Amino acid sequence: METEAARYIGAGLASIALVGAGIGIGNIFGSYLSGALRNPSAAQGQYTNLLLGFALAEATGLFGLVMAFIILFV
Repeated sequence: METEAARYIGAGLASIALVGAGIGIGNIFGSYLSGALRNPSAAQGQYTNLLLGFALAEATGLFGLVMAFIILFV
């Protein structure tokens, strides 16, 4: 039973990355919206940076989720 408990604890710790990804994505979109409202003409030029930052933050969360699934089911 001890190894099964350790697997659940490890999966729980690996899923903490999802919290960081959620905070990061919220920060990215909040900053973009704040900047777009201050200077609407520059908003289109920063759209690619917005998508790149979103993709990198989401990938970090997905890596944590994959690690949690690997710990649980492999």
